[in-house]
Amino acid sequence: MKRGDITVRRKISILAMIVVLVLLAFSGCSKPSMETGNKPEQVFRIGGIPDQDTAKLVRRFNAVAEYLGKETGLKVEYVPSIDYAALLTAFQRGEIHLAWFGGLTGVQARSAVPGSEAIAQRPRDAQFHSVFIVQASLPVNKLEDLKGLSFTFGSESSTSGHLMPRYYLMQAGINPEKDFDGQPSYSGSHDKTWKMVESGGIQAGALNEAVWEEAVKKGAVDTGKVKVLYITPDYYDYNWTINANVDGVFGHGTKEKVKKALLSMGPGQAEILEMFQTDSFIETKNENYEAIRMVAKELGIIK
Repeated sequence: MKRGDITVRRKISILAMIVVLVLLAFSGCSKPSMETGNKPEQVFRIGGIPDQDTAKLVRRFNAVAEYLGKETGLKVEYVPSIDYAALLTAFQRGEIHLAWFGGLTGVQARSAVPGSEAIAQRPRDAQFHSVFIVQASLPVNKLEDLKGLSFTFGSESSTSGHLMPRYYLMQAGINPEKDFDGQPSYSGSHDKTWKMVESGGIQAGALNEAVWEEAVKKGAVDTGKVKVLYITPDYYDYNWTINANVDGVFGHGTKEKVKKALLSMGPGQAEILEMFQTDSFIETKNENYEAIRMVAKELGIIK
């Protein structure tokens, strides 16, 4: 074989290798390109204010997520929040699409995200109350008698554990920052409030009536150590608020599908509804919480 033939063959081999490498490179690039064309399924995320024991909240909202997923066809997940502020921030960023808020946090959320709507509540949330409790051994019979005692609210952002109790204390002539034994504390959740009073760690406190009633019903609280002092007049409180971005992210009509699913809950979802201490959800609207907004504004909690 001539030297020239060998050289030609080597060149052909090299060119062939180059072609193979180029084809491999293109095939390697094309796969990710195809993958990016298949967008991942959007996740509809729900949340709720952490106003009770974490384990209870996980069971409650995971059950709601599963139900909504079946009813709407969406991929629904529950995202826990470490505190009220974290849930509000996630909602404002558009990371939470549906949230179970208290009256105050709902007002704050809808103010931060214009176009968001309160769409459902429990029947009792149209006439909700806060409960003031004290150690049973204390000679206390009215709100004015709380002066000089140690006192705890729930979370600072709680409607029933802080906003409305503070309002009615002030109506009774009590300045929480001056008239208690030291500054009022903030337990962080309603169940912690009654536990602090029951244990003797604090003399009095205020909390959500539903949490109190459940604790009494289940015998969790020793009513020989803790008594009810005062129940506030009624006000609007808890609600499901849906983010303004929902139809844009998941498609037109998503808000109505989610709302319909919540309002359709009945005997078949009794286990879920029991965790919310209700037998149904009813329709609500932003205007129902105007009084909450006015009280929060009067107390300087919102601008």
